Amino acid sequence: MHDRAGTVALPEDLIDPEALVAAYYDLHPDVTDPEQKVIFGTSGHRGSSFNSAFNEDHILAITQAIVEYRAGQGITGPLFLGRDTHGLSLPAERSALEVLAANGVTVWTDSRHSWTPTPAVSHAILKYNREGHDDQADGIVVTPSHNPPADGGFKYNPPHGGPADSDATSWIANRANELIAAGLEGVKRAEPTPAGTYDFREHYVADLGDVIDMQAIATSQIHIGADPLGGASVEYWALIGERYGLNLTVVNETVDPRWAFMTLDWDGKIRMDCSSPYAMASLIERRHDFDISTGNDADADRHGVVTPDAGLMNPNHYLAVAIQYLYSRRENWRPDAAVGKTLVSSTMIDRVAESLGRTLWEVPVGFKWFVPGLIDGSVGFGGEESAGASFLRFDGSVWTTDKDGILLALLASEILAVTGKTPSQHYAELVAEFGDPVYQRVDAPATKAQKAQLAKLSGDDITADTLAGDPITAKLSHAPGNGAAIGGVKVTTDRAWFAARPSGTEDVYKIYAESFVGEEHLREVQAEAKRIVDAALGA
Repeated sequence: MHDRAGTVALPEDLIDPEALVAAYYDLHPDVTDPEQKVIFGTSGHRGSSFNSAFNEDHILAITQAIVEYRAGQGITGPLFLGRDTHGLSLPAERSALEVLAANGVTVWTDSRHSWTPTPAVSHAILKYNREGHDDQADGIVVTPSHNPPADGGFKYNPPHGGPADSDATSWIANRANELIAAGLEGVKRAEPTPAGTYDFREHYVADLGDVIDMQAIATSQIHIGADPLGGASVEYWALIGERYGLNLTVVNETVDPRWAFMTLDWDGKIRMDCSSPYAMASLIERRHDFDISTGNDADADRHGVVTPDAGLMNPNHYLAVAIQYLYSRRENWRPDAAVGKTLVSSTMIDRVAESLGRTLWEVPVGFKWFVPGLIDGSVGFGGEESAGASFLRFDGSVWTTDKDGILLALLASEILAVTGKTPSQHYAELVAEFGDPVYQRVDAPATKAQKAQLAKLSGDDITADTLAGDPITAKLSHAPGNGAAIGGVKVTTDRAWFAARPSGTEDVYKIYAESFVGEEHLREVQAEAKRIVDAALGA
């Protein structure tokens, strides 16, 4: 833990935005270096221009690869292009526009020349493709999500509106690296022509009444504090409050590519992680000023919920409350609509789903797995332990197929307005009924070879029969919901579980663990998890 975690950043913590942008244009990556090549993680390609991991060459090549990919898929409609408030997002958007223009792609950018949250882009893609056009739209969002100010990010959303699957991202990344290695030969560039425009904010905000009980929130006049954390939702919250007559205060309207107003995260870095009590320290300090407070990360695909009685809610706790509330009150959802969760999310969700008589649909890490179910209504809610989720409209039709932090933040206000209880008070009731789980993620050292081995590990490779004194009930290497490989293993008992997955960026593997017994039992689970995994890896 950094000794200044939770305190406001000092001048020495801040980046130089001009130097950051200069490095974007001046430095050129060497794609034989794994740290400098194009790599699509669960949310696109990310990196900093300072270490040649996110530079103009990357964006030109990725965009050309996307152009070729969409042509191969027969995608001929408009491409919706949005960006967040990171310092590298605007230059990356400009680079992308050059390539898209040269290739004759119709691009729709924000009509206000402003920032666009990820869910607003997903909403726009789905809206266009529902309208019966002869072609299909897709999109690009220029964002590294909650990453530090020096980072940039670039992700592709195909016509289903959600994150591209691994087949698409692998093809795009491989092609982009080929183009960079060839000195960008094959990349077309032209002066961007005037693109079409689209009022992302207006269309998104106007439809919110189809998915959230805005009238109940307005009637209650609960005082809402919304903190965009300097991100793309800042102007959205102002319009939401005005349009629906809410008693809503935008806590901080500042947009600064240095994020000088932020409190430092656990490791001393500036990170717009709305699930971190350190990054959210300023809003937590003001929790008694509002009936409900919420935060979003830079592209507003994540949510943080702060209540006067409990402070910042653990994301797992809030997901469980949201599921309990929604499936009890959304009467027009399909009666067989499943509860979607990633397999590293809390078992409290399993118990809530069972009590509701709903099928639990457990998938690997990554929001892309929820996309088909959200589109056809067979999944009513999809959520990740990292504070990302979305759910269906009142009529059971799709809202977004990417994570929507604004939506989940507004749901917290709906829950309070309709029930008179904060989400944290609702969670206390779940604890009284189902028990009080203790959850934590820790990291353990691993070589690149061990990480590769872990990603391919089978449940059969686990030889242990017990975990922290309890019989093991399952050893999983594939998700129960869809049979997809989880890139690691999950081991369960009746009272606890752990999952181990390799990190995509560091020489560690991640151990997620939860116990319904208590802190001491959790420590036993974590210690045995490391021994079990190390034995399977031959460490």
